[in-house]
Amino acid sequence: MIHYVCKYTPLELFKGFGEECAVLEEMPENFELSDQIAHANLCGFGKSVIQAVLEGKVEQLVLVNCCDSMRRVYDIVESTGKCKFSGKTFDRSGFLNAFSHEPVDNQPYIGVLGVRVSGILEKMIRDNIRMDVENLTCTGGRRLAVIREELEKMEDDAMFLAYADALLSQMPCFRMNNSTRRNRLYLDPNLKGIIYHTIKFCDYYGFEYASIKRDIKVPLLKIETDFTSQSAGQLLTRVQAFAETLEGSEDMDPSKGISEEIRKKMESGVYYVAGIDSGSTSTDVVILDKDGKIKSTMIIPTGGRKRPCGPSRTIGFRKEDIVRIVTTGYGRAYIDSGDDSITEITCHAKGAHYLNPNVRTVIDIGGQDIKAISIDENGAVKNFLMNDKCAAGTGRFLEMMARTLGLSLEEMSTRGLDWKENVVISSMCTVFAESEVVSLVAQNKDVADIIHGLNVSVASKVGALAARLGKKNPGEYMMTGGVARNKGIIQALEEKLGAKLYICDEAQLCGALGAALFAYEKCNAAR
Repeated sequence: MIHYVCKYTPLELFKGFGEECAVLEEMPENFELSDQIAHANLCGFGKSVIQAVLEGKVEQLVLVNCCDSMRRVYDIVESTGKCKFSGKTFDRSGFLNAFSHEPVDNQPYIGVLGVRVSGILEKMIRDNIRMDVENLTCTGGRRLAVIREELEKMEDDAMFLAYADALLSQMPCFRMNNSTRRNRLYLDPNLKGIIYHTIKFCDYYGFEYASIKRDIKVPLLKIETDFTSQSAGQLLTRVQAFAETLEGSEDMDPSKGISEEIRKKMESGVYYVAGIDSGSTSTDVVILDKDGKIKSTMIIPTGGRKRPCGPSRTIGFRKEDIVRIVTTGYGRAYIDSGDDSITEITCHAKGAHYLNPNVRTVIDIGGQDIKAISIDENGAVKNFLMNDKCAAGTGRFLEMMARTLGLSLEEMSTRGLDWKENVVISSMCTVFAESEVVSLVAQNKDVADIIHGLNVSVASKVGALAARLGKKNPGEYMMTGGVARNKGIIQALEEKLGAKLYICDEAQLCGALGAALFAYEKCNAAR
């Protein structure tokens, strides 16, 4: 088996030599072996190639001289002596039989652009996008404008020249010297959205993404991986949220999914709907009555015992009177009682609009991620940005810093308001920031000054994310999630944004509220 990494690889020629070919799309769990012989800043795909070779999963490999990383990979792989090529006799008929004509399907589709995607990532995208998905990255979209019957009539020299011309005349990769023909991709009327994939430490595709973001009007989602199997799983929420923003998404259709049994319960005139937001820190519940008014709320520490939400009061009701439950949050897949599942991005947008229709940018600092969500006048998601691969600036970050200082989160939320010296926390990495805090304590720096420095560092990270959306979508900012109770973070973030944040008592319940509203709308549409 010959493995290859680029659509310009002459697959048909290899088949003429009796070889089978397959895309190398190995996504290892880690780079334990490749890190021993490759530079730390080599792109994730380059490391994955080396890892596959060292693990004995590749014996014959075709690399294309498309960037410095691939040239480095070639040198490293060659030095291992693990790849070989066995000479075989060329068979013209085998070469010609490798050509097949694939009809063009003129249907609406989502295009996956940018750098190569693995089979794991591509499958995850296809499973969560209710529309055709076309892989237009390095190894996808391989089409040769050549007809087998015409090649059969040619002598060998002319046949190989025609083949080479067809191979090199494919839609150009962005790495080509002249890639202007790629504009055809973006102007296709059937293109309904773009998922743009980049790999950590690869700068090639940043320029193309910038031009697409500036000029293309269809929905656009940028995702980045380090080309490990774990990184693909971390993108699930982003892809699902993107799917929910697409026109015609079945999951968001309020007219579907109401059974006759539920309709009969609703006819009784007494019924409730519920939204459950299961996050990494807490699981929040909001129950609405038949008029869409909040009837009951609860916050349950995820994995812990129940505790009621501070300003809200729980009102008794019968479980059988709940006619629909919508779940959201990272733990939504583990809640068996849910009728629908919608991402927390869409639910936070819905809940924020309900609480304040003037809000256009929602900032949610969760236990393990940060989200900035741009919404329209109807509460629908226009765009969103996330930081979900590092604890920096999240609720977990604040918990660790509070623990290091020997304070509760409640104490930490107000202690930094009385700061005097502007202490700078230079590192946003949770581990390194903790070391800085320990060092500052050893220097007898005032705790209030240290906390203020932490608040500013969090605000800088979160503010940069939110500002990228808010500048193009003027309107009020709203902060949701448990960190919205931290007065020091709010003050520092308002200074960074140059705008006031809308904070309400239901801030932590915003995701569950949005989920409950989706449940209510679906039931209301069936009445």
